Amino acid sequence: MTKKPRLLFATTNAGKLRELRGLVGDAVEVVSLADLPPLPDVVEDEGTLEGNALKKAREYAQATGLPALADDSGLFVDALGGRPGVHSARYAPGDDRARYEKLLTELSGVPDEKRTASFRCALALVKPGGESKVEVGRCEGRIGHAPSGTHGFGYDPVFIVSDKGRTMAELAAEEKAAVSHRGAAFRMMKTHLLGL
Repeated sequence: MTKKPRLLFATTNAGKLRELRGLVGDAVEVVSLADLPPLPDVVEDEGTLEGNALKKAREYAQATGLPALADDSGLFVDALGGRPGVHSARYAPGDDRARYEKLLTELSGVPDEKRTASFRCALALVKPGGESKVEVGRCEGRIGHAPSGTHGFGYDPVFIVSDKGRTMAELAAEEKAAVSHRGAAFRMMKTHLLGL
């Protein structure tokens, strides 16, 4: 019996890990950072989502000798010139609520038609030999005026998905995976992962 290829998904987020394992099924053994001896954190200091994802995947592939998959995602709001963008996780000190409340304050008085935004996710796969592949998924929508919904995390309660008319936080997990930026990036990356 041939041994399944192992893939390191450079995350400790259980939800992201579950999503990836569901996508690749039994073809690949997916391990996370939590399954390995402690590794140094990778500083996300690149100017783009793609740069951060590639840097993380490259450093973890070199450190472990395993093919490594890493992601970086952000919220890009048109009325704010694309902010918070690559700095979405560091947009305001504190928790997710502090970040989306700052966003709502900045957009105060901005009419619905000018509150357009997109969630973007860059997913990078790097093999131990250095070969790499990057895919970027997008989800279009707009920023609501108040949070709604209890699912998800981050900016999900204020991001209204264009073709759903509901916030990301109001969608069930399966609905979210079907329309989300991360789900789109995972689906584009699937053939590369199954080819490990």
